[in-house]
Amino acid sequence: MGWSGRLFDRRDAWIRMVLLDLSGLCYLLFGGDQGRHPTGTQWVLAVLAFASALALCRWPVIGLLSQVGLLSVAFAVIDDQTINQVGASWALAEVAMWALRTRTIWLCVGLLFGVYLVQDIRVSEHSLPAALFGVLLLPIGVPLLFGLMVRTSRELTRQAEQRMLAEQQRTESESRAARADERSAIARELHDVVAHHVASMVLRVGVARHVLPGIDPRVAEVLDDVHGTGTAALADLRRLVAVLRDPAGVRGDAALTAIEPGALPAALGAAVDTARRTGLTVEADIDEAVGSLDAVRGLAVLRLTQEALTNVAKHAGTTARAKLRVAVDDGTVSWEVSDDGGSAPRTAAPPPGGGHGLTGMRERVEVLGGRLTAGPAGTGWRVRTVLPQAVS
Repeated sequence: MGWSGRLFDRRDAWIRMVLLDLSGLCYLLFGGDQGRHPTGTQWVLAVLAFASALALCRWPVIGLLSQVGLLSVAFAVIDDQTINQVGASWALAEVAMWALRTRTIWLCVGLLFGVYLVQDIRVSEHSLPAALFGVLLLPIGVPLLFGLMVRTSRELTRQAEQRMLAEQQRTESESRAARADERSAIARELHDVVAHHVASMVLRVGVARHVLPGIDPRVAEVLDDVHGTGTAALADLRRLVAVLRDPAGVRGDAALTAIEPGALPAALGAAVDTARRTGLTVEADIDEAVGSLDAVRGLAVLRLTQEALTNVAKHAGTTARAKLRVAVDDGTVSWEVSDDGGSAPRTAAPPPGGGHGLTGMRERVEVLGGRLTAGPAGTGWRVRTVLPQAVS
């Protein structure tokens, strides 16, 4: 805000009053009427005008009434009423700038006009039209026009700021919509590419399972597991791309299409079994109450478990021992996965070339109002969080 805007800001009205009082004091000390010193009565009325202008700067209408009252007394008892005239005129300008209703402005104009008109008729030898012109032009017209000009400028500035804010919000909204559309298009294209390759892999594994003669049962079990995992991945891809292509056609949150709440215990068991098949030793302590969780938090628990166990196998090795704990207490979910570090204990530093697993886990947890903590625990690593009760 520039100095001019600061000078006519309502919060800094006291600055205007101080400047006005200083100018009036300079007039009394160095100006005056034909070099005459101000009288004691003139000093009293001037000091009262200075004090009321400063004390009532936050209440312009009351300030005007006090200045008009002092002006009426000045007309009756002193010859030089310049200080009180300027005080009343400036008070009128303040009313014009800050009054809430225009009716208040015109009532104040009428009051000041009446005081001037009575004085001019009482002492002036001019005709009534001449007196009216003199009163309306200088002591009333100029401050009124000045105050209305400031008021109008302030209103125009406010409207311009509102338009600029609305335009900025519209631009940001359009930008977000464009980014969302682009991400959706990329996701659909990525689905097409990934689904094609996964489908090809699943098909080839299925063919290999049936064409290899005398296959070792352990190899057959591995091929069946790969085939089942690929088939499940294809199903997840199809569900997710359906959400991307037609979000309105999906009931509720996208997570609802991925897992039903009652299926969560079996899904967690399957995730543990998958981790065990890689060679991990997994101790699972899963509360039966997880089957009553809502779909959104249920899916979060499942994805966190899958990601955490995968990280154990990746960073601690398949010889590690992992422990999964999922507990539900009055709707609040406590989840934790820890490991003993295996043959290669981890440190607090992220592994070279590490992915975005922890970042994705944190984002998923924070969306649900929780906080993910991860760090060394003894010779191993521990990841845990608490998901608060869902607000219905």
